[in-house]
Amino acid sequence: MIDEILAHNKRFVEDRAYEKFATSKYPDKKIAIVTCMDTRLIELLPAALGFRNGDVKIIKNAGATIVNPFDSTMRSLLIAVYELGVNEIMVIGHTGCGVQGMDAEEMLHVMQQRGVSREHITLMEHCGINLREWLHGFEDTDAAISETVDLISRHPLMPPEGINVRGFVMDSYTGELRPIQIPEE
Repeated sequence: MIDEILAHNKRFVEDRAYEKFATSKYPDKKIAIVTCMDTRLIELLPAALGFRNGDVKIIKNAGATIVNPFDSTMRSLLIAVYELGVNEIMVIGHTGCGVQGMDAEEMLHVMQQRGVSREHITLMEHCGINLREWLHGFEDTDAAISETVDLISRHPLMPPEGINVRGFVMDSYTGELRPIQIPEE
């Protein structure tokens, strides 16, 4: 499959098909989106929201959640805010997410079945990584998105004012966006 992708890429460049995608590194709409890596959202999300190439920064991960205030998603958001002019952040989860209900114990079992040694898992744990917490999914999409919005909004390196952070859940089939109600303090 990778060789097919490389052949397509060669034709893409030779035909100069890239020209219609030319834009700068700065998002025209000054928005960053944290969303899930789910394959259903690749074209659906931008189409459903009316985004074109160059409009927004899209940061994808498993579940559209931030599990650690210093993970790569949070780092990307800080770069988007301080280096690329972003002033609004949308956190967009979706229906039927594979991370919902994900079981860390089951994943660790599958890892071992696929050849990861128990010694490597133990080494990670001795290095301070709580694999059961790190690999655990979430039970409630709304709550997970709400927690991520809260983490971003209260992050010590995020500007205290001037950044609008909101959470949503997208219907994975229709693209309908539903706002998440963030609990008041």
